[in-house]
Amino acid sequence: MNIVKNDKVVVLSGKDKGKTGEVLSVDVKGRKVVVQGVSVATKHQKARKQTEQSSIIKVETPIYACKVMVVCPKCGKPTRIAHKPVKKVVSGKEKTMNVRVCKHCGADL
Repeated sequence: MNIVKNDKVVVLSGKDKGKTGEVLSVDVKGRKVVVQGVSVATKHQKARKQTEQSSIIKVETPIYACKVMVVCPKCGKPTRIAHKPVKKVVSGKEKTMNVRVCKHCGADL
């Protein structure tokens, strides 16, 4: 999956279409992401102790990763992600690592 935690994304479809937010968590196996301020549900929380108070809490629920697109920090456009091999020196050895790149401007994500 190309989306990682702390990426800025825009929602492509659904009731929150057009909203942008930061990715809070990623479920790779379920192919879902939790985005800040998107797909908010109300949860009724019951008091478990006598000192606590019952309340209604707003919680972000997971949405499918295919419904969001990463926003490039340099050009500010929603973009698909490309991978570019880059050689880096790690502990004295040269390794080839793939870096996520914007398809519009070529900036590293």
